[in-house]
This record gives sequence, C-alpha cells and structure tokens, in this order.
Amino acid sequence: MRTIRSFIDLPLQPEQELALPETITNHVVRVLRLQAGEVFHLFNGDGFDYPTEILTLEKRGARVRVATRLPVTTESPLRIHLYQSIARGEKMDLILQKATELGVSAFTPIVSDRTEVKLDGERSDKKLAHWQGVVRSACEQSGRARVPVVNEPVAIHRLAPAAGPRQAFYLQPGAERRIADLSLDMERELSLAIGPEGGFSERDIHLLRTAGFDGLGLGPRILRTETAGIALVAALQSRFGDW
Repeated sequence: MRTIRSFIDLPLQPEQELALPETITNHVVRVLRLQAGEVFHLFNGDGFDYPTEILTLEKRGARVRVATRLPVTTESPLRIHLYQSIARGEKMDLILQKATELGVSAFTPIVSDRTEVKLDGERSDKKLAHWQGVVRSACEQSGRARVPVVNEPVAIHRLAPAAGPRQAFYLQPGAERRIADLSLDMERELSLAIGPEGGFSERDIHLLRTAGFDGLGLGPRILRTETAGIALVAALQSRFGDW
C-alpha cells in the first residue's frame, strides 16, 4: 500500500502535537478522505519521515500527533546539480518533477542566449516559489525526504568558475565524450548544464567552458530541452547511481 506523504515547512519531533496547515488538511482529509485515528507521513526535508496520527478533524483544519521518526534512505549516491535553461510553461515543471524523481539534489535555472522565457522582479519570485512547490510535490510522490534546492535563476555569464577541477558537463549533440568515457568521483558534486530550445549558442559554450564545463554527448539524436536533462540523469543513475 502506498504511503501518504505531505511536506510541511516546520521542525518536527516525536510526540509533538500540531494543527495542520490548511493546504495539507485539504489534501489528506478532503481529497484523500483520511479520518481521525488514521496515520500518514509528514516530512520537512531533514532526511526523516514522521508517521503522524490524525487526532481530531475540525471545520477548517485537523489536529495531529507525530508518533515517531523514521530515517529515509532514498537519496542517490550521485550528487547531481542540474543547470537547466528555463523552458516555457509546463515543460519546466516537467523537467523539475522528473529530475527530482530521478534523484537530482539541486537545480539552478539558467538564462542563456536562446532562452525565450524572461523573468524579472515579482514574476521571478512567483516562478521560483512555484518551482519549489513542484519539487516538494515530486518528493512526496517519490519517497524522498530531502528536498532538492531550487536556486534563483542566473544568467549564464554569471556562472562562476569553480575553485579547482570541476565535475561539470554541458550536453552537446555530436560531442565525442560519452557517459561510457566518464570516471566520476562520487564524493564530489556533478554539475550538468542543459540548453534551451534551439540549444546553446557559441557564446554560451564559451562561457560554460570558462566556468569549467566540458561537452558531453548522449547518442546521435537531438533531444528536446524537456527530454535531455531527464534522459541524461537517468543514464547516469544507471551507470553510476543506484539503479
């Protein structure tokens, strides 16, 4: 039976009683129809699940008691940081959702020369909050108890070179280096950069190389931006990760 899990942005501990936020109440009580006495899991990103019993149901909420704390061991041995050129509309949501399910530990949306989505000010803040919500929901579904970081969008020319050698690659159609050629240090972060619809420009590639990224190929076919990162992470998990 599937475990019902909900993210809550609060510190948790066994024997703690609390009132559920309205958003969680709507999900577990009004949508999933859980009743008083039933148990579901809360998590807050600290690496644990907290089995929680519903004590009472109220008109606008529910009161619950945290029963215990369980360690969750679903994190990938690969620490992947995905630098994804911002995609339009639901494509970006799809990338974040699926990459979270596949084990990515951090995201940085990037603005490259051919990025069609332009964000600034209030719109950028709203998008970032939305993307963080997408990632949290993906953790609920996939059983992860550590929520990937979603950083603020950054222009590609602001990617700073790493201090020392970097495990960093940008996906480039036709690149000679393939996944089979890689030898990874599992203790270090692996950075992956994915281009926008239309791919990275020559200027983008120069900036990526300056920041310590090398080209990496993924077969003979050109993949869409919403396919490329997901396919690359899946291939790396199969070769080096926990698949």
